[in-house]
Amino acid sequence: MVVVTLQRDKCIGCNYCVEMAPAQFQMSKKDGKSVLIKSVDAKGFYTLKSPDHMIVENCELAAKACPVHIITVKET
Repeated sequence: MVVVTLQRDKCIGCNYCVEMAPAQFQMSKKDGKSVLIKSVDAKGFYTLKSPDHMIVENCELAAKACPVHIITVKET
């Protein structure tokens, strides 16, 4: 299982996550912040749980590229 978390409230809208992992992230047209596709919100932390380990590399690139360090990726 792959768990990706986005702390959306701290997003500055740089778009790096979308460039690195476009299948998992997109930019909101409403507020210009990142959206973790198919995630569940829990108090500002958006979490995606996926059995697809193919998304790990791109999500890790997105986490490393994020200038405010609000993306985490864990494999279980």
